[in-house]
Amino acid sequence: MKHLHRTVSLGVALALFTALTPALADSTATVGATSFVNKGLVGVGRIPAAQRDKFVETFGSGSGMSIDAAGWTHDAGTYKGSLWLLPDRGYNVAGTTDYRPRLNTIDIEFTPTAPGAAGQEQTGVKATLGDTLLLTDDKGTDASGLDPLSDVRAAAGDMPILPAATNGKLALDNEAIVRLPDGSMFISDEYGPNIYRFSAQGRLMSATQPPAALVPMRKGAPNFSSDNPGPGAAEPAPKDPDTGRQNNQGLEGMAMTPDGKFLIAVLQSATRQDGGDSPSTRQNTRALVYDASDLAHLKLAHEYVVPLPVFKDAKGKTKVAAQSEIVALSDTAFLMLARDSGNGQGLKGDTSLYREISIVDVSAATDIAGGPFDAADKPLAPKGVLDPSVTPAKLTPFIDVNDNAELGRFGLHNGAPNDHNNLSEKWEAMSLASVLDPKLPDDYFLFVANDNDFLAQDGFQVGAPYKADDGANVDTMFLVYQVTLPGLAKK
Repeated sequence: MKHLHRTVSLGVALALFTALTPALADSTATVGATSFVNKGLVGVGRIPAAQRDKFVETFGSGSGMSIDAAGWTHDAGTYKGSLWLLPDRGYNVAGTTDYRPRLNTIDIEFTPTAPGAAGQEQTGVKATLGDTLLLTDDKGTDASGLDPLSDVRAAAGDMPILPAATNGKLALDNEAIVRLPDGSMFISDEYGPNIYRFSAQGRLMSATQPPAALVPMRKGAPNFSSDNPGPGAAEPAPKDPDTGRQNNQGLEGMAMTPDGKFLIAVLQSATRQDGGDSPSTRQNTRALVYDASDLAHLKLAHEYVVPLPVFKDAKGKTKVAAQSEIVALSDTAFLMLARDSGNGQGLKGDTSLYREISIVDVSAATDIAGGPFDAADKPLAPKGVLDPSVTPAKLTPFIDVNDNAELGRFGLHNGAPNDHNNLSEKWEAMSLASVLDPKLPDDYFLFVANDNDFLAQDGFQVGAPYKADDGANVDTMFLVYQVTLPGLAKK
């Protein structure tokens, strides 16, 4: 692919608005000679905050999502299928708990609204919880959401060192999922930050540790704590790693290329030594591209710097958006969702300043895999300033999730009033499903979901009830966009 250049909306005539059917203009991002089109929001749905799973614990999902493409059907204007939603480490506002990591199966019935037409409020996506699968370690023992404060499980066989909770269990903070044809799955992790492969039954099969530059180190030793201790536990010393991934900034995004040959994982923000110690300098994160020909032994094939988007906060200070999820278009291009923090339904801040999906192109970026920057003692962007020998990836804006004109068609908004229809803070999951129209072979539905942080007023987890602060009841939500992605079906 060639370099990206921005042509968003400029070459597209604005549609005329009418009182009955307000039509919106497509937005187009061009990569070389290929145009990717966002046709707009075509569906919205919710799973209530009060939902419980089969273990009678409060449901919370949207850290990762994978749609079952093989089972996706279309009949008489309605689509049916299933998807897998991955929650993270459980309700942890007052500290992490011994929440058992799991995977939820969701049955979907989707009746899209035509692009630009008046919305159906928020009933176009009917999402029903079907089943819940627990994730275990390689011996079949439950994993845990507890912070691995200082414990490390020793390497054994093919397994590298792994984060261990204070109770000895494998510590997992799940963030992204790739479901494979045989039912097994890759799941990326915040603590490690590692990539795990689990069987269809949820048992750990293998683990891949990232380059040394990403492994969190404290006082010269690996330490996987995120500085979120469980009840009665002390904070790590020091609170932040000296090098490696910053606390709670692990492998947030991950996707398989359409041809199944490569697995791409992206760190949420820059490593500590690359400016990740400050919200204003954490821009230069990394994309790891693994050869997936041997599912049990992923091999790092390529590695690139991805410059995260920057924006101004309400006080005019420069902030860096956090990478939250990716969808691979090829081995050199992917969609990337990035967002701000601290604003949305359930929080005191009401207006998000940045939630956007961009196209990332690494075709002309410097491949740093296996080079000196993979060592912890060789920063590639000290204090956030990128080494001049490194060419980063190129970004082009594609979808503005905060677009109030689009959200308003479905009764949603970004900003005050901070009510049930204001978008929540964390939008962290994406997956594609074909439109299944021979006249539109390159059109897909892009499902985007939030991580609701288990915020509920009648919450129940790990044997105890809880109530989220400030009366928060945050639903798990789906936004569905219709997009044109030329050539994807041919890969």
